[in-house]
Amino acid sequence: MIYGIGTDIIEIQRIQKAIQKNSFLQKIFTQQEIQYFHKKGNHSETLAGIFSAKEAVAKAIGIGFRGFSPIDIEIYHNEQNKPFIKLSPKLQLILHQMDIQNEQFFVSISHCHQYATAFVLLNTL
Repeated sequence: MIYGIGTDIIEIQRIQKAIQKNSFLQKIFTQQEIQYFHKKGNHSETLAGIFSAKEAVAKAIGIGFRGFSPIDIEIYHNEQNKPFIKLSPKLQLILHQMDIQNEQFFVSISHCHQYATAFVLLNTL
């Protein structure tokens, strides 16, 4: 059953400015996401897409970033660069308290020269 959907769009230039501050990276992105960013050539659109996906996850859950932060959502990619979502134990507990169980997230990330966007579908079994 579809529980929620979320979408987000962000100007890549905003993320490009923000990543000049190391504190932004550490506050918003997991170590794996930062490593992926470096692996992909430090292109700001990579982090903009990940950031947009985190926002879309929060919207699909339906509570925004209340009780958790962006770092509680990790966007990782398989060998074919397909994105997946991993939740922190803290966020998993929040979902359990909301009676969201056996959740599945589906995510799509895209970008062009100026914008990055993401769409997330939250399904429950």
